[in-house]
Amino acid sequence: MPRYSDEIIEEVRQSNDIVDIISQYVHLKRSGRNYFGLCPFHNEKSPSFSVSPDKQIFHCFGCGVGGNVFTFLMKIEGISFVEAVQTLAERANIQLPTLENNVDTAKEILKSKVLKVNEVAANFYHENLYHPESKIAQEYIKKRKLTNETLISFKIGYSGKFDELYHKLKEEGFEEPEILESGLVNKNDRGQYIDRYRNRLMFPICDARGKVIAFGGRVLDDSKPKYINSPENVAYSKGRNLFGLNVAKKQGHLKQLLIVEGYMDVISLHQRGITNVVAPLGTALTQQQGWLLRKNADQIILSFDSDEAGLNAKIRALDILQDMGCDIRVLQMEGAKDPDEYIVKYGNARFKNLIDKALSVIEFKVKVLKQNLNLENVNDKIKFLNEIAKLIAKIDNSIEREVYIEKIAKEYETSKEAIYAEVNKLTYNSSKSEKILEKAKPVIKHNENNEQVSETIKKRENTILSLLLTGELNIFEIIEKNIKVEDFKDNINKNIAQKLYEELRKGNSNINSVIDNLDEEEQGRITEIMADDYEIDNMEKAIDDIIKSYEKDKLTSRKFELVELMENETDEIKRNALGQELNNVIIQISKLK
Repeated sequence: MPRYSDEIIEEVRQSNDIVDIISQYVHLKRSGRNYFGLCPFHNEKSPSFSVSPDKQIFHCFGCGVGGNVFTFLMKIEGISFVEAVQTLAERANIQLPTLENNVDTAKEILKSKVLKVNEVAANFYHENLYHPESKIAQEYIKKRKLTNETLISFKIGYSGKFDELYHKLKEEGFEEPEILESGLVNKNDRGQYIDRYRNRLMFPICDARGKVIAFGGRVLDDSKPKYINSPENVAYSKGRNLFGLNVAKKQGHLKQLLIVEGYMDVISLHQRGITNVVAPLGTALTQQQGWLLRKNADQIILSFDSDEAGLNAKIRALDILQDMGCDIRVLQMEGAKDPDEYIVKYGNARFKNLIDKALSVIEFKVKVLKQNLNLENVNDKIKFLNEIAKLIAKIDNSIEREVYIEKIAKEYETSKEAIYAEVNKLTYNSSKSEKILEKAKPVIKHNENNEQVSETIKKRENTILSLLLTGELNIFEIIEKNIKVEDFKDNINKNIAQKLYEELRKGNSNINSVIDNLDEEEQGRITEIMADDYEIDNMEKAIDDIIKSYEKDKLTSRKFELVELMENETDEIKRNALGQELNNVIIQISKLK
């Protein structure tokens, strides 16, 4: 399996602080020596996701996930270990050596081939757009007033007839598996290979680095469906990418990112000078897309269509982004159904003015609430104020809470004290619910024989692993001499011990390299141990106590075995020998107490 050397991996790791990397995706707050935030890998209301700058690890005490900076990037971006190393090396301006066959699994090989298929297809479609036979597409582009510069920036193209792309891909040396996996070609019941996109305007979809990962195709007449998008495959996950991000990112980290609904919204705004704009890919905004937005911009502005579906999409997106600690605004638009129509109709300056006047989350949700209630009615007004209290209770910043409570009390003629009381009650109840959840019954651990492992044994084994994780070779030598890998009862701990023993025998005390070679469950356990901070004042005594406890366990097990053997032994001489051994075992156990 090709991979970079341990020295290079360690250089990349040390050049990327885990707190800096995770802060791009998760809103972290310092508490003592560590940072805490809401876990991006499961839904929670109270922060249980811990990041340790000292140990350069993360661990969620809620769902158990954990690891180092590479693990985090792999999980949140859905990429391989090699890709995580490359991404972080690029961020730290570290030049990596060329990796031959830069893949580590059959899936990665296929992904690499599919990306090459997509690149060839994007060039083929783009060149096809300028051919005389593509007049229908050229007329549509003229009607939408798209410039040649825009066509090149987004590599817009045109798909031809029946199987033109298929034959082009075969000419380029591609085989059927990668062609079919790309989703650009289908195979019918008669065994014919037919292009998925025919007579459509083509929009290549790129990842943040600019690699073509999929396509969207728009009809140029009244036929249905209006758009066809690539199916998800080895190279493409629509919930993990944003259309136009690669173009917007050319400016570097952005002060603002505007989210719109469709491809043409992005393209039209970009052509008219609004270049910090992206769109989801035919789906409601996902958490993964939220992380991308948070990573690449300081402020996020939502501008979905003004119909009911657009309103619902805004509210869902707001909830996702708010939980991530994003600075969010909502663009209010009248006189047009979408941003494309608005900017064409009213111009760039007026659209920028809309951006400047975008509402805060609270202001937007208050506006939506008011539309459905009659505030002249007492019951409706009570309901309205209760709902507002729920919104304010979600705000962490006490100054921001104060400002909104002042504003609401004054505007709707109610006392600040009443709003404060309701907000505090909601905050208390939420905190109480979280504490109840925290006390939920823990999962019972089993060993490889499906035998229950007690918490006492698990804690002892965790302490041993904690001692090994110090990387002290003299400590390892004492532990290995007295405790074998086979002595571990918990199966996960046994697997971790096996790998730690292997590395420490080689003299490798770099524990981070061990974490890289653990599976997801093992990484969760090892970071749980590392995050738990086992307080060991006297290292020698701790080791001695653990060794004695193992000796005692073995002797106790032998004691019961001897008792059983004596009960079943009929030969008097053998019975006496067993009795003598039993006495010796009992004496040894008493000495260990």
